Amino acid sequence: MASTDQNAPQHPLRHSPRRPLTVGFDLDMTLVDSRPGIAAAYRALSAETGVEIDVDLVVSRIGPPLETELAHWFPADGVAAAADRYREIYPDHAIAPSTALPGARESVAAVRALGGRAIVVTAKYEPNAKLHLAHLGIEPDTVVGWLWAEAKGEALREHGAQVYVGDHTGDVRGARVAGALSVAVTTGPCDAAELRTAGADVVLEDLTGFPAWLAAFEADRAV
Repeated sequence: MASTDQNAPQHPLRHSPRRPLTVGFDLDMTLVDSRPGIAAAYRALSAETGVEIDVDLVVSRIGPPLETELAHWFPADGVAAAADRYREIYPDHAIAPSTALPGARESVAAVRALGGRAIVVTAKYEPNAKLHLAHLGIEPDTVVGWLWAEAKGEALREHGAQVYVGDHTGDVRGARVAGALSVAVTTGPCDAAELRTAGADVVLEDLTGFPAWLAAFEADRAV
């Protein structure tokens, strides 16, 4: 179900020259509920290194780059090694427990049904992002990893994305850099008020409402 923002003027691109539809999606907590997998990977890392990590706190703030989170638990000179090890053990611990969020598959399919391209732009290590998508049967046209916030905007602009869908204020900033419309979902760590304050054009409770919104957006672009 959408917030009232969905009914407000929200299509700043409708008067731009029409380009083929391209929609970008964030991965963690937008398409994939990766909290169980990330928690399992952090528990394994903690057991292996002997470093105590509050896993519940970690999964409550998924979004920023891995190194940003690890810096809360490891000394500065140990972050890089911890990040490398986390990425190594991630496939064995994090892929199977993670699930697709409601509406994720349908949202990617909706882009395709309109003749568009769906891309995933994520802060996650790209090979691990691809493992998640393959495991869940979600097949975007392109996956771009290791980009966060404004850096996501560079990839979105390169691929000509008109829309970027994410769950974090960093995703909103990425959409702004790309000149794309920001669609935010409240399935991640940021609530609707935070996302609106950051500049999200549209706020949805989750992706179940996205296919209908996208159909209306594309119809507006055709006018």
